[in-house]
Amino acid sequence: MTPELQEQEDRLQFDRFDHDDAWALGTRMVELARERGHGVTVDIRLGDHQLFHYALHGTSADNDDWIERKIRVVRRFGHSSYLVGQTYRDRGTTFEEQSHLDAALYAAHGGCFPIILRGTGPVGTVTVSGLPQLDDHRLVVEALELFLDSKGSEKRAVS
Repeated sequence: MTPELQEQEDRLQFDRFDHDDAWALGTRMVELARERGHGVTVDIRLGDHQLFHYALHGTSADNDDWIERKIRVVRRFGHSSYLVGQTYRDRGTTFEEQSHLDAALYAAHGGCFPIILRGTGPVGTVTVSGLPQLDDHRLVVEALELFLDSKGSEKRAVS
């Protein structure tokens, strides 16, 4: 599974990302969650600047805590929180056992994905909390795929 997760990061990159993109991506993620009846919290940041945050019915402050812990993992390792956790599982251990990081501050559980600018690297995060970790990860990936596909369609329409 780890090569597939790395491929997602290689593929799901942006030429640019700004406040309007955060709004469009965030609202699309909320729409997807609502359509499926998922109670999740969605968070999008550029660096330390929170550009989008929305908590659907059924969430709590615990989801905000999970978001912060997942974001710390992505910022520290530069990869999705699910990829980081899976890397440890592939070695036959866990992030909690081997990273020597405080589990109250770091969670290598699925749901946080780096916002990667081509030629620059990670500049922010998009995070979901509220579902089992693989489902959180899949929701973020699906939303990024839809968003980037729509941006590609816009470019082709303008050309």
